[in-house]
Amino acid sequence: MARLRGGAVIAVVVVFAVAGCKDLQDKGSPGAQGATGGGGGAAMSAADSLTVKGRAPKTGYTREKFGSAWADTDSNSCDTRDDILKRDLKDVKFTDGDCKVSSGVLDPDPYSGKDVTYKRGRSLVDIDHLVALSDAWQTGAKYWDGSKRIALANDPLNLLAVNASANRGKGDGDTATWLPPDKDYRCTYVAAQVAVKKKYGLWVTSAEKAAMKKVLASCPGQKLPTGGNPTKAPSRFKTR
Repeated sequence: MARLRGGAVIAVVVVFAVAGCKDLQDKGSPGAQGATGGGGGAAMSAADSLTVKGRAPKTGYTREKFGSAWADTDSNSCDTRDDILKRDLKDVKFTDGDCKVSSGVLDPDPYSGKDVTYKRGRSLVDIDHLVALSDAWQTGAKYWDGSKRIALANDPLNLLAVNASANRGKGDGDTATWLPPDKDYRCTYVAAQVAVKKKYGLWVTSAEKAAMKKVLASCPGQKLPTGGNPTKAPSRFKTR
């Protein structure tokens, strides 16, 4: 599902990448998966494999350490925010062309289970980093080069359109401190966080790992999302 650059290939791969991450938003199936999916219990196995360490200091963290917001790292001429809105909303309408999303419906919002109407310029829908960037900073990302941080911030595997109020209630919490109010979505949510941490080599705290395994124990066949973008952004993107 990785979105690559270059010629005619990108037109095919970008469409596939956006569709392939759709399962992160859908809660209808018992286990979310990406383009290639995973076997039964893959999410629990991946959670078991995550390295456990204490949280590093937040010192030095700023949003700019992960590049400018919503960089077009997949080179499809649309920023990342609009890519995710197009992927996750229904009844999408655009302003000029097929890139800038002007309206749509989050049907339903995965965190609350309620329908949320999106209109550009209003703050009813956010794009959530499933693994918050400040959490990533404290669990390994502060030691990365800028290219990898930019990749994480714009990876569809780590992004989800959600109700703004629920997202802001989450803040930068990990699984040990915050879970979606809609209990039916929790297995999918935790599996996605595990997938991101596994893909990028981020560690977890002991409390976070215990919380992940407690949720996943209720859905032993939970699959693991896969795919997303490469873990290195194009060289033209820089951090401050």
